[in-house]
Amino acid sequence: MASNEIKILIFGLGGEHYATDIKEVERILGYQEPTVLPEAPSFVKGVINYEERILPIISLSKKFRIGEDINNDDKKIIVVKRASNKFGIIVENVYEVRDVNSDLMEEAPPITATIDKKYISGLIKLGENIVILLDLEKILSSEDEERIF
Repeated sequence: MASNEIKILIFGLGGEHYATDIKEVERILGYQEPTVLPEAPSFVKGVINYEERILPIISLSKKFRIGEDINNDDKKIIVVKRASNKFGIIVENVYEVRDVNSDLMEEAPPITATIDKKYISGLIKLGENIVILLDLEKILSSEDEERIF
C-alpha cells in the first residue's frame, strides 16, 4: 500500500455509501437486536454483550437524522475501536474493504446535507459514486459519552 493510500471500509446507510478508515474498526458483527435501555439518548439503540462486556449500540441513522434503521438481512454492527469505551454502530450493509488513493479525496463542502460536517473527514470519488468518509472518533461528543458510558 503506497503512503498516499488509506484502507477504508465501505458500508451503506440511508441508501448512501459511507466509509471509515479501517483502523477505526475492531470487528464487524452480524446484527443482533440490542437490549433497550430506559431513558437512553434517542440514537442509542441499546446494548449487547460483546466479549463479556456491555457494548452500547448507536443508530447512525438516528444520530444523523436520516430516518429509521432499515430492517434487512444484510444489517451489521461495526464495533468501533477506541482506547476505551468501545461502541457499535448499526449499518444497512457492508460493501467492501479497499485501498483508496488520497488524491480521490476532497474536503466536504459547507453544504454537506444533513450530517454535521465535523463527522466527515472527506468525500471520495469512486467511479460514479461519491462515498462519505466518516471520522468515527468524532461521532460521540464528550456529552454523549457521559450519557452513554
